[in-house]
Amino acid sequence: MFVLCWLLSLWAAGACAAPASDAPMQVYTRATQSLDGEWKAIVDPYENGYYNYRYEPFDRQPEPPPGAFFTDSKMRTPSELIEYDFDKSISLQVPGDWNTQDPRLYYYEGSVWYRKKFDAPSHRPSDRVFVHFGAVNYRADVYLNGRKLGVHEGGFTPFRFEVTGRLKDAGNSLVLKVDNKRHADGVPTLNTDWWNYGGITRSVELVVVPAVFVRDYRLALASLEDREVEGSVLLDGAQGGERVVLSLPELGIRESAEVAADGRAGFRFRVPGAHLWSPGNPRLYRVEIATEGDTLVDRVGLRTIAARGRQLLLNGEPVFLRGISVHEEYSADGGGRVRDAQQARQLLQWAKELDANFVRLAHYPHNEHIVRLADEMGLLAWSEIPVYWTIDWTNEATYRNAQDQLAAMIGRDANRASVVVWSLANETPVSEARNRFLSRLVAKARALDDTRLLSAAMEKHYRSDDPDVAVVEDPLADLLDLVSFNQYIGWYDGPPEKADRVRWEIPYDKPVFVSEFGGDALQGLHGDAGQIWTEEFQENLYRRTLAMLDRIEGYAGVSPWILADFRSPRRLLPGIQDDYNRKGVMSEKGVKKKAFFVLRDYYRGRAGQGGGGDVAAAGAGPPP
Repeated sequence: MFVLCWLLSLWAAGACAAPASDAPMQVYTRATQSLDGEWKAIVDPYENGYYNYRYEPFDRQPEPPPGAFFTDSKMRTPSELIEYDFDKSISLQVPGDWNTQDPRLYYYEGSVWYRKKFDAPSHRPSDRVFVHFGAVNYRADVYLNGRKLGVHEGGFTPFRFEVTGRLKDAGNSLVLKVDNKRHADGVPTLNTDWWNYGGITRSVELVVVPAVFVRDYRLALASLEDREVEGSVLLDGAQGGERVVLSLPELGIRESAEVAADGRAGFRFRVPGAHLWSPGNPRLYRVEIATEGDTLVDRVGLRTIAARGRQLLLNGEPVFLRGISVHEEYSADGGGRVRDAQQARQLLQWAKELDANFVRLAHYPHNEHIVRLADEMGLLAWSEIPVYWTIDWTNEATYRNAQDQLAAMIGRDANRASVVVWSLANETPVSEARNRFLSRLVAKARALDDTRLLSAAMEKHYRSDDPDVAVVEDPLADLLDLVSFNQYIGWYDGPPEKADRVRWEIPYDKPVFVSEFGGDALQGLHGDAGQIWTEEFQENLYRRTLAMLDRIEGYAGVSPWILADFRSPRRLLPGIQDDYNRKGVMSEKGVKKKAFFVLRDYYRGRAGQGGGGDVAAAGAGPPP
């Protein structure tokens, strides 16, 4: 059945009501004052700028001493003792990770203080001002002019603080204590297979809005047959009774609604002439949301995604997900975390060169550039939160952290047509505690957005009476729309020829998606197909694995691991790995390996068989 329920209709019914201050805030398309660029930084492994010598936090004192780094103090007398100076300290670029900007910080895990001086943006006395962070890894303690704004935990989701009335006309000091230390109760937890890049990794912006402004909206195709669209708008600062106008000018749509006391207004209308979004026709429409004093402009695509039996349906038509997994890392120019839209576009362009129509954005919410570019470039996307391997399943604070990251991911990207799957976990071992934890996340995800498919990358095992029968069976699968699993037959699980004889048992009447497979190869290392680490070994593994996957009943797509080699502290083999996971079908510099062409040819054959999701649904026609 179609996944058609809508977040804002639930809000209207009070099912997931939240204060406006906790709601998502759409910033990407607004005019902002950028705080990107050079920031001064102090590396503080002992956190001397945060604790006194008795390990008492300075920011819990009524009047923090000038020795607290967040006060950004200068000597007032020749005898005053202040043991730091931002102006004389190192500089780091924002957005960016610190690991690749200074060789002394390559492996560093701990606290780094960032400071940016700026003048207040131009604004009217009645306006409101927010400081918005795209992402900071992992914990950010944020201070403005010596006073704490708040704390955020989670390295991949946006957050913001209102600073109305707290700004000086000139010389404001914004200070962050950024701490990327790993924690057993964190999300992710201590052990991951990717680099723990620290820093302010995404843009920082000042946003000026009126006292009453369009904070958020949702818009989705609720009925494929009737071309009916459902949506809602959230006004922050509204008292109720205000009017909101929602327009899609290219479709001749102009709808008006009255705002309720909670600031929300609902819309429902038909768009019989709309062209549906798909990889072959990524049609986006301008949407304008206006109220007195404020207008938010964006672009949206209209489409449906559904699971019916073992089929995936995009706009009512079968689709096979020709995918590739992607990390948010770009090392072609020596960088680490993706820093801008240009780098994000390059990753997606490499995926397009594979003839892919789908990207698995692993293992955490990626930057907003990449999902918006996927909208433009016609790539379906899977977005997930970093509930990865062994989470502290019994810790309620850990659960709340995961739920907050889920809500932030959905809140930011719920209007992106490209995003068709929310993923809740990766390779988590089955247990009662884990099942309860993930069941709660499933319920939360459906309450927040039931217009998309839910999945998680699960694991396989073998039948005890037949070691050639691989089984995917997990209590979590009963709650999900897509049965997804990772498998590494031919790499961690026997030699590549094992794939020739394995049979699959997947007892669910649902689409099956293989979320990972692969093996390592050092680009440029050649040899016999039986020689590990060579391109020929990886090439042979891909040929055998793809043939095996074609035998799975209900097989609806695959995202091999991974597009490009990426840094990982678990990968230590000198001369081969050198801190890189080498499972990419491309090197970290973007050089294609032999497996790239095997996968590309397989996808071209798949697209030629139909069901590729690369054309608009029947009757939609070409873009106008």
